[in-house]
Amino acid sequence: MTRPSDYVDASSPQSEPDAPINAPKLGFVGALRFAWRQLTSMRTALLLLLLLAIAAVPGSLVPQRSSDPNGVIQYFRDNPDLAPVLDKIQMFDVYSSAWFSAIYLLLFVSLIGCIIPRTKHHYQAMRQRPPRTPARLNRLAVHREQNLSGGSTGEAITAARDLLKKSGYRTEIYTGKDGVASVSAERGYLRETGNLLFHSALVLVLVAVGFGGGFGYAGQKVVVEGQTFVNSLVDFNSFNPGRFVDTESLPPYSLKLDKFDVEYETKNINAYGQAIDYTAHVTSRDVDGDTEKHQIKVNQPLRIDGTNVYLLGNGYAPKVTVRDPEGNVVFTDSIPFLPMDTNLTSQGVIKIPDGLAKQIGMIGFFYPTAVEQTTGAFASNYPDLIYPTLSLNVYSGDLGINDGVPKSVYSLDTDKMTEIAGRTIGKKEGGTAPLKLMPGQTENLPDGLGTITFENVNPHPKKDDYAGSVARFASLDIHRDPTQVWVGIFAGLILLGLLTSLFIPRRRVWVKATEGADGTVLMEYAGLARGEDPGLREAVDNIAERHIRALGAVPDEAREGNVEA
Repeated sequence: MTRPSDYVDASSPQSEPDAPINAPKLGFVGALRFAWRQLTSMRTALLLLLLLAIAAVPGSLVPQRSSDPNGVIQYFRDNPDLAPVLDKIQMFDVYSSAWFSAIYLLLFVSLIGCIIPRTKHHYQAMRQRPPRTPARLNRLAVHREQNLSGGSTGEAITAARDLLKKSGYRTEIYTGKDGVASVSAERGYLRETGNLLFHSALVLVLVAVGFGGGFGYAGQKVVVEGQTFVNSLVDFNSFNPGRFVDTESLPPYSLKLDKFDVEYETKNINAYGQAIDYTAHVTSRDVDGDTEKHQIKVNQPLRIDGTNVYLLGNGYAPKVTVRDPEGNVVFTDSIPFLPMDTNLTSQGVIKIPDGLAKQIGMIGFFYPTAVEQTTGAFASNYPDLIYPTLSLNVYSGDLGINDGVPKSVYSLDTDKMTEIAGRTIGKKEGGTAPLKLMPGQTENLPDGLGTITFENVNPHPKKDDYAGSVARFASLDIHRDPTQVWVGIFAGLILLGLLTSLFIPRRRVWVKATEGADGTVLMEYAGLARGEDPGLREAVDNIAERHIRALGAVPDEAREGNVEA
């Protein structure tokens, strides 16, 4: 016999290793189609989801401008070389950065590209009839046979169909030649429905967070005991509105910080002095003038007028009063000092632009429980007010606030200023050491500029008892998120879809009746699962036994092969 003219064997030139491979050219449209298929594959979606989780990690390691602007300022102060580099790659604005948004949008497109065709295919599959019964059911992994005396194939198949319908199967009866009848059934479409629900809800979460966030805002405010915060744009220390927020119509309410309580550990010597509870006691006032008392804790925000008020941080706010040489008050205020360690050694800046012969600025260090070191410097060894001391380095000159450039209230630019009191100049002959004050004390400013008083805010101070002598401040985060409820609903749908796709099996079951020559009916039961289904054999045996009992016969033990009734 001759071979066909197009036959290729091992000796043909086309099979040689060095022969060129003639692959089809994709072209521009083909390349786009290939890229789209790669992007919308489930593998890519999972990879992008993993990348999104990894990209979100820096947001918890580095302070963010949107939630902790003071922390960003402190980070620049502590890491002057590293911070500018991180700022260039948007590490302080992770969730609005270009690279995070790119991953976010690609994931969004990938999920939609996965969901739409799968939804269409799932809809078509649910409308189709169950598949025809295989010719040889005994080739399936789960198979059982039973011989029945008497009856008919039609009666047996009708009873099987009714039983399978009651068990939640979609059924279809098929009639073959030679008196062979069968019912094909399938169930478990909710598994794919749950899978699609999971991915659809995930997309909706992305939509709610990404686009719904444009209707929310976040703002920060530092409030000292006795002071009041008004929920208006001008009263925030920092404010980050969404794209669609009307800053002129914020919810009208105010909060007054009545008192800030801190509970310290005093029994466990290994954790002595650690804070174990913070409580901000506030009074709210609405637009009608009605007031109400509230408590805000670290994990217990205040819900008021559609906004959540969170307690972010706290510290001390020493109140100082500066007077000119004639005794006139030119400055008095409580200045929040930023904590530098767990014992609340704190640093703050005081600026006096007017009222004195020169502009002066002071870099202050506050020690709740001051202890003098061998070097002459002070440190705090306990965070509560046992021996509060305020140390001030004083500078005179140009504060740099008259040229219209915004300046941080937590930093002092000393490039155009001269140190007139401090550790450096205090070592020189005739120089002035840092000013040291305790609550209620007054010191003279260098060069006869005036005086400064560290006020004792305790209305009834006792001798050598400094409790309450320095006001505390609370750092509040006012957050409005109109999508919070929707995100919760979509998250619940994600969980529901995941559980459905994990615990609902996808099965196909066939019941086949063949009439024998001796008047008996051979019943065959078989099942097939998509994926792993350890309960398939038990389910087929259960259907077989229930069906046999419904026909009035007594089932034998479930096993493969023929069983005489």
